[in-house]
Amino acid sequence: MASTILGMLAETNLHPGTGQVSGAVDLPVAREKTTDYPVIVGSSLKGALRDSVEQHQKAGSSELDIEKMFGSPNHAGAVAVTDGRLLLLPVRSLNSHYKWVTCPYLLERYQRDCGLAGVPVETFDLQSFNLKDAEAAGSGKGRLYLEDAHFEIIESELAPLAEAIKPLIKHSSVKKRLTENLVVINDQEFSFYARYALAVNARNQLDEQKISQNLWYEETIPPDTLFYALLLARPGEESSLGSLVELFRQHPYLQVGGNETIGQGWASVSSFTGGES
Repeated sequence: MASTILGMLAETNLHPGTGQVSGAVDLPVAREKTTDYPVIVGSSLKGALRDSVEQHQKAGSSELDIEKMFGSPNHAGAVAVTDGRLLLLPVRSLNSHYKWVTCPYLLERYQRDCGLAGVPVETFDLQSFNLKDAEAAGSGKGRLYLEDAHFEIIESELAPLAEAIKPLIKHSSVKKRLTENLVVINDQEFSFYARYALAVNARNQLDEQKISQNLWYEETIPPDTLFYALLLARPGEESSLGSLVELFRQHPYLQVGGNETIGQGWASVSSFTGGES
């Protein structure tokens, strides 16, 4: 089947919400059930893609068959859309302004997804990231500080890994600093940052006298977080996928999740395509 991997680098805060309260956070971000990692649910991402195509249609920059591409109550769409999966999470660091942090499980999953999509990427050795607690694979030597924890840097050759990730990123300036700022820690320690390192912002609704009517707390995913999703064409519908990919090459930005009117949810889009898998 024809397939494409769509990379989405957050340009602003993202709030792919769940619409329900979770503990002290009134509006948490959507998370995978098994891993608790932030996720852009496939149905939400498909809706964002469809809305973007409709907006370009209204502006006269697209003439795609939207119902054929995304489906209707009477028939399935030509393009299947998976969840937007986390790959790199920016975390504050005393060593630099921030580090892009990932873990072996996310890298293994990315390799498997590339295999499913039939997309060739630079090979990298997962066995080189067999890390103990408080160890981090990265560039340089000494200690690495992420939030309030410290790690011993295991000097590693991260260039092949960075090359495998670069096709997901639109901006050449971001690609240039990827290798230097990339860090791999073990799965257990990464889970802590995925659960607790996201911003929780207080928001308020005021009446005409500026008195609070509704105070709530909302979780967001930070800018420069990298997600990716698979777009898979149903048999015989390869042209629909090709048209969608071409549209986003011409207009490489996508709004996904809530709070569009306060500037949230914008991601730059990059894609690379496979053949048969």
